[in-house]
Amino acid sequence: MDKKKKSTGKKILKWFTVSILIITILLVAIPYFFKDKIVLMVTNTINNSINAKVSFTNSDLSLLKHFPLASLTVNNVAVANKAPFIGDTLFKAEKLSLDMKITELFKKPGESIAIQSISTSNGAINIIFNEGGLGNYDIAKKDEADVNTNANSSFSFNINDYQLENIDFNYIDRATKMNLSVADIVHSGKGNFKEDIFNLDTKSTGYLSFAIDKTNFINKVNVSLDAVLEMDLKNAKYTFKKNTGYVNKLPLAFDGFIQLIDDNQLYDIHFKTPTSSFKNALALVPEEFSGNLNTIETKGNFDLEGIIKGTLSENTIPNFTININSKNAMFKYADLPKSVQNININTQILNKTGNTKDTYITVNTLNFKIDEDVFSAKGNVKNLTTNPKLNLSAAGTINLANIGKVYPASLEKEFVGVLTANVSTRFDMGAIEKKNYQNIDNSGTISVDNFKYDGKDVANPFFINKTTLTFNSSVIELKEFSAKTGESDLAVTGKIDNLYGFVFKDEVLKGKFNLNSNNFKISDFLTEETQSNTSESTGSLKIPAFLDCKFSANAKKVVYDNINLNNVSGDLYIHDQTVDLQNLKSEVFGGKIAFDGNVSTKEKTPKFNMGLNLFELNISESFGNLEMLKAIAPIAKTIEGKINSTIKLSGVLNQDMTPNLKTLSGELFGKLLNPELNKNNSKVLSLLSNKIDFLDISKLNLDGINAFLSFKDGQVTVKPIPIKYNDITLEVGGKHSFDNVMNYDINFDIPVKYLGTEVTTLLSKLTPKDAASIKSIPVQGNLTGSFASPKFESNLKNATSNLVKDLAEKQKQNLLNQGKNKLKDLLNGKKDSTKTDDTKDNVKDALKGLFGKKKNNGN
Repeated sequence: MDKKKKSTGKKILKWFTVSILIITILLVAIPYFFKDKIVLMVTNTINNSINAKVSFTNSDLSLLKHFPLASLTVNNVAVANKAPFIGDTLFKAEKLSLDMKITELFKKPGESIAIQSISTSNGAINIIFNEGGLGNYDIAKKDEADVNTNANSSFSFNINDYQLENIDFNYIDRATKMNLSVADIVHSGKGNFKEDIFNLDTKSTGYLSFAIDKTNFINKVNVSLDAVLEMDLKNAKYTFKKNTGYVNKLPLAFDGFIQLIDDNQLYDIHFKTPTSSFKNALALVPEEFSGNLNTIETKGNFDLEGIIKGTLSENTIPNFTININSKNAMFKYADLPKSVQNININTQILNKTGNTKDTYITVNTLNFKIDEDVFSAKGNVKNLTTNPKLNLSAAGTINLANIGKVYPASLEKEFVGVLTANVSTRFDMGAIEKKNYQNIDNSGTISVDNFKYDGKDVANPFFINKTTLTFNSSVIELKEFSAKTGESDLAVTGKIDNLYGFVFKDEVLKGKFNLNSNNFKISDFLTEETQSNTSESTGSLKIPAFLDCKFSANAKKVVYDNINLNNVSGDLYIHDQTVDLQNLKSEVFGGKIAFDGNVSTKEKTPKFNMGLNLFELNISESFGNLEMLKAIAPIAKTIEGKINSTIKLSGVLNQDMTPNLKTLSGELFGKLLNPELNKNNSKVLSLLSNKIDFLDISKLNLDGINAFLSFKDGQVTVKPIPIKYNDITLEVGGKHSFDNVMNYDINFDIPVKYLGTEVTTLLSKLTPKDAASIKSIPVQGNLTGSFASPKFESNLKNATSNLVKDLAEKQKQNLLNQGKNKLKDLLNGKKDSTKTDDTKDNVKDALKGLFGKKKNNGN
C-alpha cells in the first residue's frame, strides 16, 4: 500500500512538473506565434485612423511581463506631423505598452481586441498651434471613406488603468509666443472605463513652466495633484471631487468641472488655498531656497484664490480672476535674528473678456519692512499676449546685510550695503523690439552705498563706496561708481543705451563709459584658482557675449605681473566676446609704449593679436623683465641703453592673461640707441671674449644698428646684423628656440694685424704693393648650445695658417723674381766696369741662396 502511495505521489509530482514546464514553454512560445498578427493590427489601426507618419524600431509580445495579461511593447515610437507642421513631433516615447487578456490573442480576424491597460515612458507630447490657429493634434482622418475605415478598427478600449512615466508635455502657441510646459510627468489613472459614469483615481507630479515670448513667468515649479475625477463619458464632462494639489508646498483645493462640447471646452473651476497662513506664501519658493519651513514663525494671512469660467474655443479663452492677498503679515525663521514685518500684498491676474490680449496682471500693493527700512512697489502689465505694456514703480530702502538675517539665502558670503530706490518706468515691448527706446518713459534713481561683497568668484573683497543710476527717458546714466578691491581703485561714469532690450529681448548690453583709476593691479581681479594655473591655456577666460560697451580708460598706475605701467590711457571696445584695444599708451621701463590690437575669447582658448610701438625703452629692464621679450631676444638683457622698436605678435593667452609662449608668432624690428654691452651678465659674451683674445666684447659698437627678428612655433630667426669693433667687421645671424637652444653664425672680417707676429713679420718682407693687397681675412664662427651653456667654434686657426702659407709662398716668389731680374740684368750687360769682381761675387751668392743645397748641421 505504501508503495502504491509512493508511486501515485511520484506520478502526481511528475505530472505537475511536466505541466508547469509545458505552461512555461507556452507562455514563452505563444507570443512568437501571435506577435506578427498583433503588430499588423496595430499598424493597420494607426494607418487607418490618423493623418501622420508613425515609426517605431521594434516590438515585443510577452505573456510574462504583466501576467495574466498579454503585453505588447513598441519601442522608440514616434508620431511625426505632416503639413502644415512638417518637422514637428506630436508624440514620441522610448516605450509604449498595450496590455490585454491572453484570450484576446485567439480572436478571429476582423474581431477587435480589447485593450485593458496603456503605459508609456521616457517621451514627450507636443501640442502646437501655428500662426493661423491650427493645432498639430488634429490628426484624425475626416473624410467619409476614412470614417468608414475607422469603424472597422482592430482595437476596442476597455481600459482599467494607464500610466505615464517621465513624459514632457509642451503646449506651444506660435501666434502669441506662449509656451506652457510640464516636465518629467509621472501620472497614473485607474477607473472602470466600461461604465458611462465612473470615478477616475489619478496621481500626478511634474515641473511647471510658463513663458510668453522670452519672458519666464514660471520656471520649473514643482507641482502635484492627487485627484478623484468623476468621468461622465456620455456627456464628456469631468468633475473634480476629492483632490489635493500642491505648487511647491503651497496646497490648493479644486472644485468644478471641465466639459467638452463639440470642438470647444467649457470650464467652471474654482481653486483656493485651504488655509490662510502666510506660511503658504513661502511654500511657493522652491525648497532649496526656502529653508526649513517647520521652524518659521508667521503672522497674518496669505490667500490665493481663483475662478476659471467660460469657453475655450478657437477664438476665446475662459474668463478668469486670480487673487493673491496678504495683510499685515510677518515671518521670522527661528535660527535667524531678524524678521520681515508689515507685509502687504494685493495682486490680481485677470481676463474679463475671453480675449487673450485682454489678460493683465496688476500689483496694487507690495510692501514690507525690515527694522526701520521700508520698501514698496506697484504696477501692472497689460496686453500680455500681443504687445505687453508695463507700468512699474518702486521706492524705499533695503539694508542688504539684513537679507541673510531674515531669509536663509544661499550665499557663502553676506552682502553688505544699503540700496535706495525711487524709480518708475513705463514702456511696451513693441518699442523694445523696434528699438524705439525714445518711447520708454523712465524717471528716478537707484543708489547703493557702502557695498561689500566677498566670495569665491572674486580674488579680494569688493567694496563699492557709492554707485548711482539715474533713469531719464530711454537712457540710464551711471552717474557715479566708486569702488576698491585689493590695492586697486575704480571710478566709472557713463550711459547704458538699451537696458530693456538686454533684460527682455536678450540683446547685447550697449553703453559708453569713462574709467579712471589711481592704481589698477591685474592680480586683484584674478582668483587663486586662475593664478595657480598659468602654464597652459585652458580657455577658462571668457569675455561676456552680452556686452557691447566702449570704455575710455585713464590710470595713473597699472601693475601687470611684476611690471609697473604709468599714465595708462586709451580706449577699450568690448563686443562679440572680444576686447579691441585702441590707442593705448603708457610709460614703462624709462620710455613709452603704445599698442593696438584685440583679445578674443570666442573660441575655447583666448586668442590675441597685437601691434606694439616702443619708444626709448630701457633695453635691459624691458627684455629682462618681460617673459615674452626675454624669450624673443634673451641676449638683450645684457645691453644697457635704449631701444625704439615695433612688434607684431599673435597667439593664445594663459589663464593669468599672459601670452602662452608656445603659441607666439610675429616679428620684431628694433633700433638700438647708445647701447653698451655687459659681458659679465652673459655666458655667451664671456665665451666669445675668451675664444677671440683680440676682441673686447664690451667695446662693440652697437649704436644705431637695426635688428629684425621673426618668431613662430617657439623658434626665433634673426636676420644677419652687421656690427663694428674698431676696424673689425662682424655679421651675426641665426636661430634660437624659446627654450634657449641656439645655432648662430658669426662671420668676421679680421685685419691681418690681429693675427700675430708671424703674420706681421711675413707681411713686412713683402713688397708694399703685395702687403697692401692683404688687409684682412674672413673668419667663420658658429655659436651653439644654449645661452646658459654655450659652445663656440671658428676656423680662425685654419684661416691664419692658410694665410701664413700664402705669405711664405709670396715671399718665395718675390725672391725668385728678384734673382731672375738680376740674372737678366747680367745677361743684358748691365754692369759697372769698376766693380766687376764685386758684382760677380754678389751674383754667385744670390744663385747659391736660390739654388744651392742646404748645409748639413754642424757644417
